[in-house]
Amino acid sequence: MDFTIGGIREMRPGSRRRARSPESTAVAEYTGLWGWDVVPGARAARTGSGRTDCSCGDADCRAPGAHPLSFGREVPAGATLESAVDAWSRTPGAAVLLPVGRSFDVLDVPADAGRCALARLERMGLPLGPVALAPTGRAWFFVAPGAAAGLPDLLYRTGWDDAALDLRPLGDGDHLTAPPSDLGALGPVRWLRPPTLDTAGRPPQARLLLGTLAYACQRSGRRPGR
Repeated sequence: MDFTIGGIREMRPGSRRRARSPESTAVAEYTGLWGWDVVPGARAARTGSGRTDCSCGDADCRAPGAHPLSFGREVPAGATLESAVDAWSRTPGAAVLLPVGRSFDVLDVPADAGRCALARLERMGLPLGPVALAPTGRAWFFVAPGAAAGLPDLLYRTGWDDAALDLRPLGDGDHLTAPPSDLGALGPVRWLRPPTLDTAGRPPQARLLLGTLAYACQRSGRRPGR
C-alpha cells in the first residue's frame, strides 16, 4: 500500500515507472561518470507544524530523508545508463543518496562559512573536490576517504582542537542527499562546485582545506546576533 506524508508518496517495490526521470539520469551520471555508488533513499516532508517527517513512516526517525529505503537496491559505481535507469525505476520517487566513506568523506560546515571558504580556496588555487549546498543551511565539502576518522587528530595538529567550530565530519555509514533530490519543503540540494572527471574520483586530502574551513567557521560563529 502507498501512503503519503506531507504529500510525498512512498513507493513500494511492485510499482514501476520506466520513463527516464531527472533522478535516474543523475544516478546514471553519478555511477557511470563519477564512479560513485548510489542508493535509493527515503524522502523528507515538512509538516504544517514545522516538523520534518520521513516517508519511512517511523515517527521517531533520526535521519528524515537521509537514509536508504529498506527495500531499495544499490546502484554500483560503473553501472551503465540502461542498468541505472532500470534499477531506479524500481523505486520511483526515491531520493538520490550517496554513501559516504567509500569514494569520499565530507566536511559539513555552515553554508555562509562554506561559501566564504570556497571563494578563498579558489583564489588560493588549492585542489578542491565537489561542494554541495543543502537547504538546511549546510555546505558539504567532499574530501578523501578517512577524513572523518582522522579529523580529531588533524584538528589537534593544526591548532584548532580547542576551538568551538561548527564543523562536522561525515564518514562511513553516513549518507548525503544529492542533487536533484530535495529535502521536502525545505528545497533542493544543489551543487556549489559540481563534480568533474578530475575531482570526483580524487577529492583532496582534508588537511589541505581544514585551516581555511576552520577559520571561516570561527568567523561565522562570531558574527553579531549569533
